[in-house]
Amino acid sequence: MRTTRLLALAAAAALTVGLGATGTAVASGSPSPAPAAAEPVVFTVGMLGDIDSANPFTGIAAESYEIFQLEYPTLTEYASSDFSIVPGLAESWEESADKTTWTYKIRSGVTWSDGTPLTAKDVEYTFNRVLNGEYEQTNYGSYVENIAKVEATDDTTVVFTVSKPSPIMEKLYVYILPQHIWKDIDEKAVTSYKNEGTPKEPTVGGGAFVMVERKVGQYIRMQANDNYYGGRPAVDEIVYRIYKNEDALGQALKAGEIDFAEGLNANVAKSLEGVEGITTVSAVYSGFDEIAFNVGAALDDGTAIGDGNPLLEDVKLRQALQWAVDRQALVDKVLGGGGSAGSTVIPPIYADLHLEPANAFGYDPEKAKALLDDAGYAEGPDGVRVDSEGNELRFRLFSRSDSPTSQKSSEFVKSYFEAVGVAIDLKVVSEDALIEIVGQGNFDMFEWGWVVEPDPNYQLSTFTCANRSYKDGEDIYANLSDSFYCDEEYDSLFEKQSVETDSAARAEIVKQMQQKLYDDSPYLVTFYYDNYEAYRSDRFTGFVPQPDPDGALLFQYGTWSYESIKPVVKAEQGETGAPAASESGVNWPVIIGIGALVVVAGLVGALLARGRNKDIDSDDRE
Repeated sequence: MRTTRLLALAAAAALTVGLGATGTAVASGSPSPAPAAAEPVVFTVGMLGDIDSANPFTGIAAESYEIFQLEYPTLTEYASSDFSIVPGLAESWEESADKTTWTYKIRSGVTWSDGTPLTAKDVEYTFNRVLNGEYEQTNYGSYVENIAKVEATDDTTVVFTVSKPSPIMEKLYVYILPQHIWKDIDEKAVTSYKNEGTPKEPTVGGGAFVMVERKVGQYIRMQANDNYYGGRPAVDEIVYRIYKNEDALGQALKAGEIDFAEGLNANVAKSLEGVEGITTVSAVYSGFDEIAFNVGAALDDGTAIGDGNPLLEDVKLRQALQWAVDRQALVDKVLGGGGSAGSTVIPPIYADLHLEPANAFGYDPEKAKALLDDAGYAEGPDGVRVDSEGNELRFRLFSRSDSPTSQKSSEFVKSYFEAVGVAIDLKVVSEDALIEIVGQGNFDMFEWGWVVEPDPNYQLSTFTCANRSYKDGEDIYANLSDSFYCDEEYDSLFEKQSVETDSAARAEIVKQMQQKLYDDSPYLVTFYYDNYEAYRSDRFTGFVPQPDPDGALLFQYGTWSYESIKPVVKAEQGETGAPAASESGVNWPVIIGIGALVVVAGLVGALLARGRNKDIDSDDRE
């Protein structure tokens, strides 16, 4: 999934608007107030990026995945302690002796949030929709690559027939959708289907929460699902508020306008340390940021598209640029020290899979210049290098207006490249605009990032030839590939790891793939970032880190914290489980001036509705 977290560069002025005694909001841009008859326990999360779509077949931003996993179950889940596999919707599963089928036993007596039975038929429907679809395969195709058939043999049994042995059959991170809702959304309608709930018509889900309200760029409101098989959470509602920068996010936490601040930078997190009632967390995380190169934009059938500069197809040029960037300086100056220098596309949090590459690129601008000289790019009269035909090494680098981290990082990269004779035209665009630009191949370089799943299959699939953009009629749709890297040897290794069931042997293949990507350089991985979070510990308790003990409290692979948190109870109350009114987490009476703090988000492009990651300022979630 793409990230969406960014370092804030400027503070925004906040306007706090009071409410009348009835608790009814008087400011625009606020969630509809909860019914006065029963004051709900509301957990309010401040974040810096909006979802790119509430449709699980369209959204790819980390914020979107946070919503998806609240709404929809998966067959299995990643344990909070160590990412091991534990039951989800499926209570148990078994591979046949001949390794041709997997049988999952679905929990009995489960219903969707609207009371309709949730059965193995919904599992069958969801997976077959992915298997038989094209648009649906963008987010989930890598999970079904070795699946030939899915059949529900009764209400609690679903059998997967595989064409080859597969190491990911216990890790099918595909959200199970309600057939009775989605069967009426055909292959054309699905590309523009919003899937946004309203107070009168919440989304229908089988997870712990469902969506009841959304205002683009401002907030998302989720409501507890009374029918959730895991038990109704102690929190009645979750409200996600979207802020313009991290300074505003930190101030909102201090003021009690939110209960949790997600995706802070190091400076803001440090300013919250020691503040009464606030706990700060510096979590290890699975995200990285990168500079992506257009190495030859084309459709999945090889048809060239876009207007990328063909000089970047030269691997020697890309390798030289790797030596020009001081990654540790980016960590220090952009992240405030909250991370580590980047190298490969599987982050160090996954110690068994991460590769420390051989012949690592260091920071050596003189070596970068020498390599450019050797590759035939001589310095021109104005200092900009040229090839043998006089074409300048002048490239467009896109950064994201939604992400101060992206902009700051890109400014540094521009200076590093120009120091070795490579001219950069820096362009700042919205994430929505960049999605379309990238999908069409109309770029040279851009800055973004990914959040990497515990299983490497999805992340590695983004570099396969098959995951380049594709055409449906006259329309071009973006797929997961954004560098348009296509290499037969890499694809062969991807196929090999996708059928290797011995974990140690598979890890070695995955490391080979990382080394190949590192050498071929479709990406310049800038850094791995820590995830700075802070919460009102005087209001909520029970957060569960993933992994234990120093992992993230939210934006996990699962909903562990959401299902475990509960309001803090004042000791003087003497009532078990009855939160004090001032500590219940109810935030309707406190409304932030939306015009000052909220990011006004654009609509996702109809043809290229593909997000990326979670941001560090909103950075990367995805």
